[in-house]
Amino acid sequence: MDRAQMDLLVEIMEENFVLLETALYLDNHPNDETALRLHNNTSQRYHQLLEMYESRYSPLRNTSMSRYPWGYIEEPWPWDINFTNFKEG
Repeated sequence: MDRAQMDLLVEIMEENFVLLETALYLDNHPNDETALRLHNNTSQRYHQLLEMYESRYSPLRNTSMSRYPWGYIEEPWPWDINFTNFKEG
């Protein structure tokens, strides 16, 4: 996994975190328009990043389309990635 792939994967993980947190917040504050806007903008960005990653590298989800052969199992699993080797800066 090269630096560009790692950076994109980390960005996807960050956007996913925001999505989960805003969804939980909105469950209790459904009329917070600012939070809803953040959630929707993040959702759009998250799906763009997923599409970008999967078109360049391989599927991140087993529900995604794959080239032949089945590519989902070819990438390292999250616990196999040493994120400390890719610190920002």
